[in-house]
Amino acid sequence: MKTLIINAHPDFNNENSFSYKLQELFLRKYKDTFANDTPEILNLHAIDLPRIDTTQLLNIWDKQQTGKTMTEEEQHISEITNNLLFQFKSFHRIVIISPLHNFNVTSQLKDYIDNILIARQTFKYTSEGSVGLMTDNYKALYLQASGSIYTNDDRYTALDFSYNYLKAMFEDIMAFDAFYIARAQGTAILTEETVLQNAEHDLDQVFNAFYNL
Repeated sequence: MKTLIINAHPDFNNENSFSYKLQELFLRKYKDTFANDTPEILNLHAIDLPRIDTTQLLNIWDKQQTGKTMTEEEQHISEITNNLLFQFKSFHRIVIISPLHNFNVTSQLKDYIDNILIARQTFKYTSEGSVGLMTDNYKALYLQASGSIYTNDDRYTALDFSYNYLKAMFEDIMAFDAFYIARAQGTAILTEETVLQNAEHDLDQVFNAFYNL
């Protein structure tokens, strides 16, 4: 099963970050299961992501709809978006690795979602509302690192905006078959050993279902 890892950590090569440790945890488990395969890794902070603003995507989409000629730079930005979308749709297993930034996804991850959440490509509008188009056995797994704990059914649980946002976009909007999560949480209050043990347990709980094993 072709797997794309989307790493949204700003310092994605930092071996001390829990996002990095989560990625290594996943890769070890992946290699133990699929010895002859390697996932593709997209580090969002290593590329120039187009953004929804008046100088980039908004202007480009307007020109595409009205048939206006794009500049060379706009054509380049459009090509980046098209390539990201093609890559995203080519992988039936999507793994997102990200820390929480102020209770939500990183800004770079939001920009990435804006590049692949495209009408008539990953979803479509109908008279009864939007309908997802990613229905051919697509699944997503979110590996989340957070300083606090979000599973204690307290005030922090309702603040887990990143999980709720991504789950809604993947399952409700794009119609992925499933959206799973494994958490390295409590990094500010628990020992590293405890955090990673709990994260490994989370991953063990969802890995087989993620890959239909």
